[in-house]
Amino acid sequence: MTKIKQNDLIQSIADAFQFISYYHPKDFIQAMGRAYELEQGAAAKDAIAQILTNSRMCAEGHRPMCQDTGIAVVFLKIGMNVQWDDANMSVSDMVNEGVRRAYLNPDNTLRASVLADPAGKRRNTGDNTPAVIHYEIVPGDGVEVICAAKGGGSENKAKMVMLNPSDSIVDWVLKTVPTMGAGWCPPGILGIGIGGTPEKAMLLAKESLMGPVDIQELIASGPKNRVDELRLELYEKVNKLGIGAQGLGGLATVLDVKIMDYPTHAASLPVAMIPNCAATRHIHFHLHGDGPAVFEKPSLSDWPAVTWSTGCENNGLPNACCFITSSYDPKLCSNSPYSFSLTW
Repeated sequence: MTKIKQNDLIQSIADAFQFISYYHPKDFIQAMGRAYELEQGAAAKDAIAQILTNSRMCAEGHRPMCQDTGIAVVFLKIGMNVQWDDANMSVSDMVNEGVRRAYLNPDNTLRASVLADPAGKRRNTGDNTPAVIHYEIVPGDGVEVICAAKGGGSENKAKMVMLNPSDSIVDWVLKTVPTMGAGWCPPGILGIGIGGTPEKAMLLAKESLMGPVDIQELIASGPKNRVDELRLELYEKVNKLGIGAQGLGGLATVLDVKIMDYPTHAASLPVAMIPNCAATRHIHFHLHGDGPAVFEKPSLSDWPAVTWSTGCENNGLPNACCFITSSYDPKLCSNSPYSFSLTW
């Protein structure tokens, strides 16, 4: 019997959402760096350079990588031998308290985007709660947790269809991805759920996005089953659509395609697709009763040596024309293609 303290889960959740607000997963950064190296289109290469530069700056300064700091999504696998020794809150309340602490942290306050009464007054809850929580009770003595912050731009591009069993999943994906435009901020990851029932397919698609970025390893090793074959086919064909980074064309629309499946009814073929944007934010940890989770700070050497420049210095313009700074001078910057008005 493992005894897990209430505050250990709360603090772990709070620390996790702060951590992912400014640290990309290492595998995602490596995949984005590879996309930058291979990209041939000038506009798309510039867009990827901006993403990588922004990512490193956020890691250095502990500031959010995107102004949309997401809705909190938490996957919990709770061992059947776990006991909440000192708890006076439900597990859902513990998770929500962790989210609340993360988003109201005075050292790095995160934008609260969650609205109550979604079909009515749409009132902001003020602390980004409640989280969307998925539970599974499993054998064991610990608690496995995945925390993800999912932005509205990519969530709004989620798709679901009930295909006939004889229909082509690949054809549906290739027809559907262009309709998503660039509002999901590619290059990112496509999560696809196949089977079950309509709601199960959507959950599978979301959960698949929590896995590692490992398509290059799969290319090297080769497929071992039909899901692997689909991943490889879709990765190649979606990137050939030419949507590219931020919709500017080019080689990299997706950095990976993740797929999870589940048995389904003989008459059905549910398929769901949810993209992850360039602000991919998720983390995986375990609790075993020995305190809150500890997250290892990544090394800045994990980021590729990419530096984005506005090009202002090449036009004889001061940097204040190109960046949001209090020194912005509209008289100096009136001829700059990057200039803009500021309100403080």
